[in-house]
Order: sequence, then structure tokens, then C-alpha cells
Amino acid sequence: MALKATIALVLALLLLSGSVILFSRRRSTPALLQLLGAGCLVVVALAHICEAFDLFPWMGWGLPYSVGHYLDLVSASLGLTLFPIGCLWRTLTG
Repeated sequence: MALKATIALVLALLLLSGSVILFSRRRSTPALLQLLGAGCLVVVALAHICEAFDLFPWMGWGLPYSVGHYLDLVSASLGLTLFPIGCLWRTLTG
């Protein structure tokens, strides 16, 4: 679990760094959506790191109806919605 979470974190940080560079060059709504989506994906990866290493046990990582579960769920939902919308919007508007 820790290895998968670490790989996911590295990939999410790559997406985030690319989104930061894009947003710094072109300050537009699609670039902002892409940046926010990448940031949410980093939060998801960090949540899985915390679950793997049992950090912050009071958040109840992996348990249904816990703070950690909802943080992971909302971040994943936003990340998997905002990032592709930003990419698609940026591609369509050129």
C-alpha cells in the first residue's frame, strides 16, 4: 500500500508542477481548473500515504463515515472532475 501511495504521490506532484507552470504562463480559467484538480489529486495521494503509515489515526483513514474517508472522497471527486474539464476546455479554446 505504501509503495502504491508513493507512486501516486509522485505522479500527482508531476501533474501539479505542470499545472503550476501552465498557470504561471497563461492565467486563464481552464488553467486554474486544471491546477485545482491537480491539487485535489495531491490531497488524495497524501491521504493514502497517511493511511498507509497510520498517520493522524483520529481521522479514521479507511473507515466508512470518517473524516479521512470524506476528505479522500471529496478530493478524488473534485480532482477527477476539475482536471479533465480544465484540460478539455484549454484544448478546445486553443
